[in-house]
Amino acid sequence: MSSLAPAPAQLPATLFDNSPTYLMACRQLETVAKVIDLDPGIAQRLMVPKRSQIVAVPIRMDAGQIRVFIGFRVQHSLTSGASKGGLRYAPHVDLGEVAALAMWMSWKCGIMNLPYGGAKGGIACDPALLSMGEKERLTRRFTEEVLNIIGPRVDVMAPDMGTDEQTMAWIYDTYSMKVGYACPEIVTGKPLELGGCIGRKEATGRGVVYCIREALADLKLVPEKATAVVQGFGNVGSVTCEELAKIGTTVIAVGDRYGAIRNTRGIDVAALVRYANDEKNKFKTIKGFPGAEEIDPNELLSTPCTVLVPAAMERVITGENAAKLRCRVLAEGANGPTTPDADDVLARSDIFIIPDILCNAGGVTVSYFEWVQDLQQFMWGEEQVNAQLKKLMLAAFHRVRDRANEQRLSNRLAALSLGVQKVATEKAKRGLFP
Repeated sequence: MSSLAPAPAQLPATLFDNSPTYLMACRQLETVAKVIDLDPGIAQRLMVPKRSQIVAVPIRMDAGQIRVFIGFRVQHSLTSGASKGGLRYAPHVDLGEVAALAMWMSWKCGIMNLPYGGAKGGIACDPALLSMGEKERLTRRFTEEVLNIIGPRVDVMAPDMGTDEQTMAWIYDTYSMKVGYACPEIVTGKPLELGGCIGRKEATGRGVVYCIREALADLKLVPEKATAVVQGFGNVGSVTCEELAKIGTTVIAVGDRYGAIRNTRGIDVAALVRYANDEKNKFKTIKGFPGAEEIDPNELLSTPCTVLVPAAMERVITGENAAKLRCRVLAEGANGPTTPDADDVLARSDIFIIPDILCNAGGVTVSYFEWVQDLQQFMWGEEQVNAQLKKLMLAAFHRVRDRANEQRLSNRLAALSLGVQKVATEKAKRGLFP
């Protein structure tokens, strides 16, 4: 543990210390704390999530048997406002991973100047193996179990890996039934018919491409002559591919949890989206797409390209494979895809890194727009949503670049310093109760 971390008696090793993802987030915080000369007491407060809840989620499966899943909700900070963060369904989810993601969300909201603290949730399950009815019962029971720590001014959930707008609709309905009135502001990323925001589903991928365009301009590269490789073809990865195609960038390779494909002449992104979403494609995979050749997934990240977009899992770029990257821009669509050891390697390269807490902040930004609209019961048009998203993303991008250039920091350290400093300043101003 870092020298700034609480002593073992204050931070039980059984809670977080066995998670490499959480330790990675703490290591990042320790590094930026030295850069901004952060007060050690506030550093300790930022190292430990304010509230963590583990719940048993028992449901009746379609076959009739009872199965108990484990769910998590972590609220890293409530200093800046309600905590905000996604809910993911994935087999590997654990408390440490969720805590790290909540911490990163705090910095992300800080960079974007949103009135939120960071939060995250998850249920350890494989949604691909659950029926629609099982997912609904799982979601509603989880909502029931965490009712005591969520609320439109306390903690607001959103979709993440393995969840979608239907998941949010179930949470909305379950919460509203408990409080006795319709409360659309309890979640974001809902269906439009229930108070969702136009453009929310596309917001993260769209924000990624806004950042990519600015990075290419910074490097004096033309989007139409650029190539891209995207790891992940869920909501973020697929929208990123579509938005890259719109600006003329050629997507040459894509991967998902089932495999990877490549076509050096360019993949027909629209056809790939149709293929992945076909009703006959049970697992919604890109595997078997006829418009490209299958490649070893281990080759995906090392495929030569202008822009590499890891948009799937955390910790995929490590000290072992970082030197094999053959890109000019690394745009982190996923949360925490690059380990600190990999950063040390990449620092000796000419790769322009767009760090995750900036690059994928479009999702939480439009979630904020949705929350504001629901609170006011006044909905915006698509043009206004997209214009405001672009305005905030570009402003944040240039704040990071200005900080990096002025203080001779890496883009990641510059982004972290902006996010951490905002939250730390607010904690210092509010003081310590009692």
